[in-house]
Amino acid sequence: MPLVTPLSADHDLETKELAKFFNETLGFCPNSVLTMQRRPAISKAFINLNKAVMANEGRVTSALKRMIAWVSSNATGCRYCQAHAIRAAERYGAEQEQLDNIWEYKTHPAFNEAERAALDFSLAASQVPNAVDETLKKRLYEHWNEGEIVEMLGVISLFGYLNRWNDSMGTSIEDGAVESGEQYLGKHGWEKGKHV
Repeated sequence: MPLVTPLSADHDLETKELAKFFNETLGFCPNSVLTMQRRPAISKAFINLNKAVMANEGRVTSALKRMIAWVSSNATGCRYCQAHAIRAAERYGAEQEQLDNIWEYKTHPAFNEAERAALDFSLAASQVPNAVDETLKKRLYEHWNEGEIVEMLGVISLFGYLNRWNDSMGTSIEDGAVESGEQYLGKHGWEKGKHV
């Protein structure tokens, strides 16, 4: 059971309007946003930050951003965000082979070296203590420019917030996210956990 009950999507009309963004991303408004709107300034600021972070300004694709989010969420153990990230990666055109083998991104041929560097960055930046070091910096700069690295860290940081929000809140997971979680992550033990 969630720590705080989500409110109706009609509770705050400005949040409802902004949340249309998630209909494209996920196909539904996440329960996390419906909970945040108990303080509408938080829900609105979160949605605007999400839109800014997920905007494409360089070569970091929408699909790669969602895979970065998955790696970050997997590192922190947030099952809610793992399912949301893999669903969004699917909806934004990630290759089927990458979706099916996201757990093996370090070695699977569906991932190139630039993607591996980005996903390793996500893993290192999501750990406590932080594991970003000079070796990883060098690998990133072999494939990405500084603006693209900022975009990646924006995703990692956004999901740091979401991982803590949703795991602490025990946010109820939506059916569509469950479906994607089971399809792509279930073979490695993904389950709803506390997000019932």
